Amino acid sequence: NGNLTNAEALRKDMVRDGAIFQSNSDTEVILHLLARAPAGSLEEQIQYALRQVQGAYSLVILTRTALYAIRDAHGFRPLTIGRLGGAWLVASETCAMDLMEAKIEREVEPGEIVVIDDTGLRSIRAFAPAEHLQCVFEYVYFARPDSVLWGRNVHTVRKALGRQLAREHPVTADIVIPVPDSGTSAALGFSEEAAIPYELGLIRNHYVGRTFIEPKQGIRHFGVKVKLNPVREMLEGRRVVVVDDSIVRGTTSRKIVRMIRGAGATEVHVRISSPPIHWPCYYGIDTPTRKELIAASHDVEEIRRYLAADSLGYLSLDGMLKATGSDPANFCHACFTGGYKVGIGPEPDQQLPLFG
Repeated sequence: NGNLTNAEALRKDMVRDGAIFQSNSDTEVILHLLARAPAGSLEEQIQYALRQVQGAYSLVILTRTALYAIRDAHGFRPLTIGRLGGAWLVASETCAMDLMEAKIEREVEPGEIVVIDDTGLRSIRAFAPAEHLQCVFEYVYFARPDSVLWGRNVHTVRKALGRQLAREHPVTADIVIPVPDSGTSAALGFSEEAAIPYELGLIRNHYVGRTFIEPKQGIRHFGVKVKLNPVREMLEGRRVVVVDDSIVRGTTSRKIVRMIRGAGATEVHVRISSPPIHWPCYYGIDTPTRKELIAASHDVEEIRRYLAADSLGYLSLDGMLKATGSDPANFCHACFTGGYKVGIGPEPDQQLPLFG
């Protein structure tokens, strides 16, 4: 889970030296670095390999005798350890532990290598302490709402985002609806704070995946129609607030506004529980290149006109960070601000994926 920002450069160097790669995954770059490490224990070889990579990773290595769970020194992505009887489990999110009815033990700390073998669990602090850069977009969109992330339930944080959004961008309306499922928790918080009834105005087809990460624009366009269906009885003749987690390209949001109006809504007010996304993510969220991000080249009013919404309000950066209930200094928010704290490589569409 994550993205190595210097994987392409490392790969080219190793290919020049005779390495043969079987995939375009940057996980394979780590394997080649392990194979080239000086003689020593596997733990030493892992440290040798990971000291050469940049970027974000939550990594699991399984051998015949041990399981290694590793987080990068900045802790961009989550990684959790659980226990089920005599067995140990490692997963990105705690909801996986709930499914297995396992006990959640703790998170793998930033910069930690956890070794699990026949003797039990032990910890290696392999890297120098670094600035914590937890991805705030995990709270906004990526993590499941039933997970506990960095000490807080994701659904609870998203409701707090919605409440803060209602305070920052109040509106007179008849109902609040989410864009399911990513906007559901924030819409609940908005509804409670604004004292506007919450309704299900859009029904999601759960057999269709996320649309913003579909590779082709035509597929995304068709995906919106297949993914969501309006409930006319809830929308007709009403002033509607529609809450979503983010706007990436804007094409999906525009179609949703058109869909709600087509079902008879008299007004459509769009509220977004995060700031405008101005910059691509280089650390593991599959966002587009900057030229495809609508907020990179349009201000809020221009985006509102493109969406054909009656109003548009984004949550402020300070409001978003406040709603997390955690120290704002611990988060990466480079996709909103452009403040990349770790070296970046080529645009996301030219990078190697962590998993092929």
